[in-house]
Amino acid sequence: MSDLVARTGRHQQRYEDGRRLVAGCIPFRYGNSDESSDTKSEKLVEVLMIDSPSGPGLLFPKGGWENDETVEEAAKREVMEEAGVLGDLMVKIYCQFNGFLGYYHFKSKTHQDNCSPEGLCKAAMFALFVKEELESWPEQSTRRRSWVTISEAVENCRHPWMKEALVDGFSKWHGDKMMNEGEDFPDQH
Repeated sequence: MSDLVARTGRHQQRYEDGRRLVAGCIPFRYGNSDESSDTKSEKLVEVLMIDSPSGPGLLFPKGGWENDETVEEAAKREVMEEAGVLGDLMVKIYCQFNGFLGYYHFKSKTHQDNCSPEGLCKAAMFALFVKEELESWPEQSTRRRSWVTISEAVENCRHPWMKEALVDGFSKWHGDKMMNEGEDFPDQH
């Protein structure tokens, strides 16, 4: 069991214009597409997705952005709580090619409350380069993590807005970064 505890409740939840504000990540790493290759151009990008007890399909870690944290802190907290990984947000490390993927709007069927009676949400999504997978994490009893290729992620992603974040956000960001900087990501430890 994990010594870390997930935050619960809505008493510190942020809202804007009737929308619940959430933060999340598309965690990624590199795997060799050809095991004999040492060049990064031949490395395969894998993204980490999680399952949910509330239904089929895979998700990216995300959750409520609270009053006592920045959006970046919320995104990193959520990926640790739900997926059990730590890493670097590609925000301040690489300023020219910011890993903030954008804001995505969706309607939650399960999270309607007085501040957002229609369940409207606005998610800030980031790219996160995974440096460590924890052996135990707060939600490990309800979440299973899976490393998948981008095409597998598109095929198995439960929510259209998450597919949009992956295809129009992450894939475009990663492709632009590769073309313009010649792949200058840190090596995975």
